Amino acid sequence: MTTETAASGPIWTPRDDVLAQANLSRFMRWLHQTRGLHFADYDELWSWSVTDLEGFWSAVWQFFDVQASSGYTEVLAEDTMPGARWFPGATLNYAAHVLRPGADDDPAIVAVGEEGVLATVSRGELRRQVAALAVTLRELGVRTGDRVVGYLPNIAETVVAFLATASLGAIWSSVGQDYAPAAAVNRFAQLEPKVLIGADGYRFNGRLHDRREAVASVRAGLPTVTHTILVSRLGLEARSMGAVLPWAEATAGSARLEPVAVPFDHPLWVLFSSGTTGLPKGIVHGHGGVVLEHLKFLSLHCDLGPADRLFWYTSPSWMMWNIIVSTLMTGASVVCYDGSPTYPGPEKLWRLVAEQQVTLFGTSPGYLMACEKAGVRPAREFDLSRLRVIGSTGSPLPVRSYHWVNQEVGDLPVFSMSGGTDVVSAFVGGAPTVPVWPGELSVRCLAVAMDAWDDNGKPVREEVGELVVTRPMPSMPVMFWNDPDGSRYRDAYFTAYPGVWRHGDWITLTERGSVIVHGRSDSTLNRNGVRMGSAEIYSTVEALPGIAEVLVIGVEQPDGSYWMPLFVALTPGTTLDDPFRDKIKKIIREQVSPRHVPDEIIQVPGIPHTRTGKKLEVPIKRLFQGGTLDKVANPDAVDDPALLTFFAELAARRADRFQATP
Repeated sequence: MTTETAASGPIWTPRDDVLAQANLSRFMRWLHQTRGLHFADYDELWSWSVTDLEGFWSAVWQFFDVQASSGYTEVLAEDTMPGARWFPGATLNYAAHVLRPGADDDPAIVAVGEEGVLATVSRGELRRQVAALAVTLRELGVRTGDRVVGYLPNIAETVVAFLATASLGAIWSSVGQDYAPAAAVNRFAQLEPKVLIGADGYRFNGRLHDRREAVASVRAGLPTVTHTILVSRLGLEARSMGAVLPWAEATAGSARLEPVAVPFDHPLWVLFSSGTTGLPKGIVHGHGGVVLEHLKFLSLHCDLGPADRLFWYTSPSWMMWNIIVSTLMTGASVVCYDGSPTYPGPEKLWRLVAEQQVTLFGTSPGYLMACEKAGVRPAREFDLSRLRVIGSTGSPLPVRSYHWVNQEVGDLPVFSMSGGTDVVSAFVGGAPTVPVWPGELSVRCLAVAMDAWDDNGKPVREEVGELVVTRPMPSMPVMFWNDPDGSRYRDAYFTAYPGVWRHGDWITLTERGSVIVHGRSDSTLNRNGVRMGSAEIYSTVEALPGIAEVLVIGVEQPDGSYWMPLFVALTPGTTLDDPFRDKIKKIIREQVSPRHVPDEIIQVPGIPHTRTGKKLEVPIKRLFQGGTLDKVANPDAVDDPALLTFFAELAARRADRFQATP
């Protein structure tokens, strides 16, 4: 298969000084010196890492000096999926590793809101607050294995609350305060938490959002909660909320930090699936697996260290927030931003990157494309001299965005990443020693035995296939919550190919080892037996002036035909007339292929997403296949439920017309 990216060559190639100084190069030199292992390049290192899992992960343990109260008896006791047992015998604590690096006066967290810097928290102050809150939680009856939940914005206090919980061996879960109380309760009630930590509100788009009643509603929906701690983000009175413990009191004083050593696979947190259909699934990860995976990913792949500062636009509802906290393990500092990415203008995040001297900025394809459309020129408008890496995740990053970053931000690597809440990390991404090709994710991540398989379970190259992982990872879930026999866990990943993880992404694995992500395989377009991804259509059409966003689905009709509509949301003042429809079809035909041209182009008021920003392709498709709204999607998991209602009504009208056609 010949791709546009292959023909154009890499857009970024590491300089010699980057190659020499990268943490990945340092790790390779260490392997040579301590274990006599020599690898000529990243590909050779990756091949060893997936062949000798025990050798690789024991090397990561030793290289990063992972601290355990008791040692492990072996690295991988059972090399099976599901059921792999990593580092049996080892006891450790995630929070201890996050709080270990740095002198007391080194920066840890810069909390920023729309109104400016809210707080700068040093390493010493972070350790003090975590220790003090841990004492308070213990006094409130929290013990190892209990659950503490956070209904909080992306502020420094949220990090403190999580680390204090983890230090006790208790289990954390959180959602942002943009979630409705019912949606938060749907998640938290499954856990039967003992303590709720909330905030009085947050700022977004220049407005104050008072969430005191929302916190009270969440508490009312959690009968197991015995105590509520309230953070004063907006300085609002808490008198109407009943008995709450103010955050300032909960974190007052000094105490000795005493993290509880727990088994390697002891639950650290519960992350929830989007819950688009049915109750959200609680995905549980263990202390040790997260420590190892995140040290590997953040240090070796993202090349972070004590001189760095990471800012990733996210919220406590999304796994990237957990990645932010783990960044502290590398010695780097982090920015927690609570606010809109585009208020008062689309350049907002770039301004923050410049002001906070960020070295790794993480965002989404949607934000980068919005900046391009708005004419933002970051390098001309701001001092980005400290910035050295752009991270992107959430959906495939189109080729044009790589070029835009290169032209308007600088000669930086764009590390587009693809993974999931399921493993709270990436399967594929970037590496500081490997070139970046536009539209491609540079490498399969170390110790991720990832492949592309066809329907018969055979590996394929330079053609589309299912993303599979053939050997276990330490950060795979230790279990799903309330899944005593493991059946929900097995059904989620291991039914298509027994013993092999099927992730549900549709990819092309190139001969040079890079990966092109086409989208979710369960929303794949299949026209006349030819499977196609939606990503190319999106990147092409959404670049057009007048287009806000689009969504494409493919629907098998009762008469055996196949209908592929393109739904388009327009910018204000744009009209979807016949000439514009023709323009859309023409650009798809010329820049993607004639096969990708939709059967119909339909204007809609907007495109619905999950709360982590993913387009609801599958639920919309199911509506047009005859599914009912209450069965295809949970409104609490959608950013704009009214849009779902619109699509349900549109699908019903089409079904009526189809049945009326002789």
